[in-house]
Amino acid sequence: MPQPNGGESRARKESRQDRRREQQRDEKEQRDVAERSAPRTPVIYQVVRLHGEEEMSRPGTSLWWSGMAAGLSISFSLLAQGVLQAHLPQAAWSSLVRDLGYPIGFVMVVLARQQLFTENTITMVLPVMARPSLAALGTLTKVWAIILGANLAGTLVAAAFCTFTPVLEPQVRDAMLAIARQAMDKAPLAVFFHGITAGFLMAAMVWLLPSAESAQFFVIAAMTYLIAISGAAHIVAGSTESFLRLLAGDAGLASVVAGYLLPALLGNVVGGTVLFALISYAQVMKEI
Repeated sequence: MPQPNGGESRARKESRQDRRREQQRDEKEQRDVAERSAPRTPVIYQVVRLHGEEEMSRPGTSLWWSGMAAGLSISFSLLAQGVLQAHLPQAAWSSLVRDLGYPIGFVMVVLARQQLFTENTITMVLPVMARPSLAALGTLTKVWAIILGANLAGTLVAAAFCTFTPVLEPQVRDAMLAIARQAMDKAPLAVFFHGITAGFLMAAMVWLLPSAESAQFFVIAAMTYLIAISGAAHIVAGSTESFLRLLAGDAGLASVVAGYLLPALLGNVVGGTVLFALISYAQVMKEI
């Protein structure tokens, strides 16, 4: 016996509501999957590349003062290490605890979005790789020179402040000098290869940050702590140690520049640009 028209309309209405609820449930599940999934590699590449393009377009004055701030901030890594070492006993494990202070300066720099040279060995290289030209290469070289010069100026000011003012307790200053001697007690070739490690780890940190979200602090701390405990050579953080020894009369200018700064700089560029940036670009060049 056929149903009344009212019954047919009600059945169709319930069917449409069921389909709508099922569609909404599917959409919610898709959103949940998207939220819980890590970004695809091409997405991370685009985020890092766009960040590099934004930074390269900033005025030179802005880059200089941001780089200067980064140099001052990064000096707190050595300060934190010195404070810890001054209060730790002489033991085989003490350096592992002391180096927990090393990430402090990097956390300040990265979360404050200050310009750090070793971050830019990947962020500003990717745009140049995407659209290579002599003009882009010239812009990259100029921006690198501004940021590196500003970073070193900042660490020099910090080292002078620690040396010529009574801001530090004598035992803390002695501990900082001891850490600096240990870091620089290597042949230039060894510093170069240790610089490759630091450059690669810094570039890896930059690559991980877009997908880290609320865990960015832990990514920064983990990568930079590994730099410290492995004895890797970071040009900016290491320049604080170098300038501290230079101003204290504990090392000569030639040994600071030729023995540490230049090899560390070359190693950081090789590790961050030649290795990590090229590999990262190779991963996505067929997909972008």
